[in-house]
Amino acid sequence: MAKETERKFLVKGDFRPFVHKETRITQGYLCSVPERTVRVRTKGEKGFITVKGIGNDSGASRYEWEKEIPVAEVQELLRLCEPGVIDKTRYQVKAGPHTYEVDEFYGENEGLIVAEVELTDENESFEKPEWLGPEVTGDVRYYNSMLMKHPFTKW
Repeated sequence: MAKETERKFLVKGDFRPFVHKETRITQGYLCSVPERTVRVRTKGEKGFITVKGIGNDSGASRYEWEKEIPVAEVQELLRLCEPGVIDKTRYQVKAGPHTYEVDEFYGENEGLIVAEVELTDENESFEKPEWLGPEVTGDVRYYNSMLMKHPFTKW
């Protein structure tokens, strides 16, 4: 299994002038217990199923396995998912050698914009653009699996 290491931040400024790619994402969760999540998503014209393990103490690293599947299968599996759907646009923004994935949420999570940067190591240094806000790495409220259960607009 691959290990994913990322840091997560709220967005406080205008990142849009720096966007080089954007993709609409819709996802649901077949399982969203803290020890593991299993999600299905459409990302643009592709479909995926992803299994994630529990995070480490800092919340920055956890195991992740992902496989591309047909969009029609994602649509079928979405009918089996737990209540709540995540709908967002993901923007890619380069900053130095890294690319931030900035997620702008819709529906019951309208108004929330979160940026993630994937790292090779938790202690790797990275550029922090001016539009980056406070760090929320490890804050479970900002996990997509929790936003599905406890949407941002109801906090």
